[in-house]
Amino acid sequence: MTAAGTDNTRTGTDGAAGDADERLRRWRMVLGGESADGTGRALSGKDAAMDGALSALYGDGRSGRGGAGRTAGLGASAPSVARWLGDIRTYFPTSVVQVMQRDAIDRLGLSTLLLEPEMLEAVEADVHLVGTLLSLNKVMPETTKETARAVVRKVVQDIEKRLASRTRATLTGALDRSARINRPRHRDIDWDRTIRANLKNYLPEHGTVVPERLIGYGRASQSVKKEVVLCIDQSGSMAASVVYASVFGAVLASMRSIATRLVVFDTAVVDLTDQLDDPVDVLFGTQLGGGTDINRALAYCQSRITRPADTVVVLISDLYEGGIRDEMLKRVAAMKASGTQFVALLALSDEGTPAYDREHAAALAALGAPAFACTPDLFPEVMAAAIEKRPIPVPDSDVPRTAAHR
Repeated sequence: MTAAGTDNTRTGTDGAAGDADERLRRWRMVLGGESADGTGRALSGKDAAMDGALSALYGDGRSGRGGAGRTAGLGASAPSVARWLGDIRTYFPTSVVQVMQRDAIDRLGLSTLLLEPEMLEAVEADVHLVGTLLSLNKVMPETTKETARAVVRKVVQDIEKRLASRTRATLTGALDRSARINRPRHRDIDWDRTIRANLKNYLPEHGTVVPERLIGYGRASQSVKKEVVLCIDQSGSMAASVVYASVFGAVLASMRSIATRLVVFDTAVVDLTDQLDDPVDVLFGTQLGGGTDINRALAYCQSRITRPADTVVVLISDLYEGGIRDEMLKRVAAMKASGTQFVALLALSDEGTPAYDREHAAALAALGAPAFACTPDLFPEVMAAAIEKRPIPVPDSDVPRTAAHR
């Protein structure tokens, strides 16, 4: 018993020492060394390599890195950046690698290095990288464009794989429900709604409901049931939204019962509908940056609406309008008065609430057009609600209060 107690005491002491050493190691990694960190802990092996990769990017930006003249150390050398990219992919998980890449582009101005094919092959591709590449599209040399398209295509395919099936299934159900009929064939009967509609005819002695009226789903047809217009702001702040919207546009265009139009705009308006069979072509047809004229874009979209009651217009914009504000609001009001469903997405991205023009968002909300940020996972439900003309599933925290109760 005494021996066992002695062993346990020794194990506990060793464990406590190990925990203390691990805490010291972690603080050393956070503080970044130098005499100011106070840990006195030296790094070696993998820890030293990780610390070097962090120092190259963040330099004295890390807590405790107050050494005089110490700055980020990647420089503008493509070989050194390529080695650094390889290091961070070795030592950090993909999600962290993507954050560090974005920080390197923002902090160190490495965008121009992405014009080199060797660099593009080394990076970890994500939506934000695609946005950066699209912003460089017009200055990208021909030798780099094919590599850039391959990087963009990989990201697009990953997004499609994640979202396409659920989007088609969700919208197919919405289209069928929006076409309910009252004399359905047996296989088309919506039994839940039929039972609820006939509860007054319940016969307790028989434990059954006698349906006087059958409610069913409309049979799927090859004809176009709904028209969807995606109107996308291609200003620089909307890069991720442009990527996701282009993918969703291609998915919607693949559904025979939805006629999809995709329009991008800054101060000019470009209709990319004829390129919807390939979202990569759509993306390279955009030009991120420049001003914003929402009114002009909505005027174009309004002129293309032929079946207002069967049309959904989705404006994807932060609403910083450079055009005529009052005219923009009049156009939205006119579209809604004609029966068109109108939704304004302040962002279509994985991030939280974006920066946006709150006055314009509130003005749209007052017209009954909710304006809110939407994640890609929520987008199919938003579209399904618009198609069925039921309340839009608006996240309360993102929408002006006047729209939250509509």
